[in-house]
Amino acid sequence: MPDITLTAVVLLCVAALAAGWIDAVVGGGGLLLLPALLLGLPAGGQAAQFALGTNKAVAIVGTTGAAVTYARRTPVDVGTAVKIGVAALAGAGGGALVAAALSADVLKPVVMLVLLGVGAFVILRPAFGTVPSAEPVSRRRVLAAIGIGGVGIGFYDGLIGPGTGTFLVLALTAILHLDLVRASATAKIVNCCTNAGALAMFAWKGTVFWQLAALMAVFNLAGGMLGARTALKHGSGFVRVVLLTVVFALVVKMAYDQWLA
Repeated sequence: MPDITLTAVVLLCVAALAAGWIDAVVGGGGLLLLPALLLGLPAGGQAAQFALGTNKAVAIVGTTGAAVTYARRTPVDVGTAVKIGVAALAGAGGGALVAAALSADVLKPVVMLVLLGVGAFVILRPAFGTVPSAEPVSRRRVLAAIGIGGVGIGFYDGLIGPGTGTFLVLALTAILHLDLVRASATAKIVNCCTNAGALAMFAWKGTVFWQLAALMAVFNLAGGMLGARTALKHGSGFVRVVLLTVVFALVVKMAYDQWLA
């Protein structure tokens, strides 16, 4: 357990609960959880690595709980989701390798423009993701989802990271013609694959505070299961509102990191 105050531990657990809820509904819980860990953990030479490692150990529990909750209540193509997840894991590894040689700051303005475009698209297309297509998903669309949603977004996750879950929900909705609730459910299974791969690397490096992660994971699990049930109860219209909120929060955060931090 790191040397931090009881107040900091309580605040980190609250952040884990809220992040689990956000992540289960539409992705983007890391926007809250990772900064909270960076602020709450003691400063040091490996502070960022421990924050990243502990974040993955917490997030994988909440993501798994959300995935199970979704799978029990809504039809999910688990096989396709796992294929996309394996592709995303490979893509994230490639992105991480490129990140070592390329500054992510160069790409952040481009990502911000893409996010603004996505936000405008969702606003101007109120029917987007509200009703799933009745047509069976073709093999071409599944391959496109594996390539774009898996390799492409996985590469982005390894290279930059913020908003990966949100991008994944949007990609699955657009490519596989899912409604936003089923897209969120599928994204959770993909996230389980990518989180497992990332956590294995952090565990191998020894940069996880396991006791703190176990405590926070309980709250993240509760938030994840509650978020999944909230999305299932209120439907795609509710998910759409949360999606837009997270998209614009991403833009603000990335703009702050790029020009003001």
